[in-house]
Amino acid sequence: MASVEMLMPKMGESIIEGTILSWLKKEGDSIEADESVLEVATDKVDTEVPAMHGGILKKILAKEGDVVAVGTAIAIIETSEVASTDAPAAPATPKEEVVQAAPALTASLITTTKSIHEEVKSDGRFYSPLVRSIAKEEGISFEALSSIVGSGAEGRLTKQDILDYLASRSSTAGKKNTFNQAPSISHPKSPVSISGGDELIEMDRLRKMIATRMVESKRISAHVTSFVETDMTNIVLWREKNKEAYKVKYGEGITFTPFFIDAVAKAIGDFPMINISVEGDHILKKKNINIGMAVALESGNLIVPVIKNVDQLNIVGISKKVNDLANRARNNKLTADDVTGGTYTVSNVGSFGNIMGTPIIPQPQVAILAIGAIVKKPAVVETPTGDVIAIRHKMFLSHTYDHRVVDGSLGGMFVRRVADYLEEFDLETSL
Repeated sequence: MASVEMLMPKMGESIIEGTILSWLKKEGDSIEADESVLEVATDKVDTEVPAMHGGILKKILAKEGDVVAVGTAIAIIETSEVASTDAPAAPATPKEEVVQAAPALTASLITTTKSIHEEVKSDGRFYSPLVRSIAKEEGISFEALSSIVGSGAEGRLTKQDILDYLASRSSTAGKKNTFNQAPSISHPKSPVSISGGDELIEMDRLRKMIATRMVESKRISAHVTSFVETDMTNIVLWREKNKEAYKVKYGEGITFTPFFIDAVAKAIGDFPMINISVEGDHILKKKNINIGMAVALESGNLIVPVIKNVDQLNIVGISKKVNDLANRARNNKLTADDVTGGTYTVSNVGSFGNIMGTPIIPQPQVAILAIGAIVKKPAVVETPTGDVIAIRHKMFLSHTYDHRVVDGSLGGMFVRRVADYLEEFDLETSL
């Protein structure tokens, strides 16, 4: 018999910790290799974690609700295999895993080699690697950190707690702040007044995460938006002509989204300084073009799966990726890898009947494109015999970008180039 540690897996390139949602097995249960043992939530997605070894679940080390760093032991599995020949090689220490997953946080996470629950500060509280990273980056002293009231289990300080503290500190500079003084989406400053016809609805976990990210992005990035109207007539006519043949040939429909993503990928190739992130005082220029697409769920929440290396795909390849990710998103079948690694994002607000929008940038990206509804309009069209008025299919593109690193010229030229690629679509493009 041999005992093998089950570790919190690395569930995405930027994931450094996860929350234990539920154990699907209990101590003493028999499990098979690759059988799901527990469900873990990250700040990206919920996912089931399979066992790497078969055997008996001898001991559970992390209880439901615990926030656990990547690489930390969460359970002990007793196997019938011989330890000397089949025990897994010692993995890279959690320190190395964290550095690989989030290089920008290297300095603040370099000492993260133990479970969060083993790392006790002098005030007796637990601080996750993420909380300690934010505290270091924002220059929050240990005394100030200790004064913030935590809303997590056993008074643990959460990411939302520290973001609320920062919001309070910036609005009341020079004063001592605590969590109870900070404005919060989930914790109002004054008692809630509810009349007989009102209904108080608690946010679900995904909505809380979205709220946190949106507030955080507005705090980090200087948002500015440029607008361009583009002529979608060629693409509308091509799709109308070919959609039935496409469905017969490939077994699924084709929406307008693949055309938008294709044009964005080509424009990024022309303007690679849109495909960047900010890392402290440095700009990280990304090699791969990984485009996220916002998908609306039945709950009303949004999730952003990512199509990797879009520039290496044609329209058919992009369409298959779009359909697959959208279907799995709506059926809660996305993996953590499906929602990580994005370098640019598109949001089709036109699907809700909106003609334009000003979306919030998903960090650490520096830009996002909102795509409006396609509307028939009279327009002046140049012909060899002179200008004429014709009915054209028009659409607004709204390009929101981080003015810290993207100036108006780059942001404006980029969205104009996206429009150019859409307008120049070849009607003779084959399936």
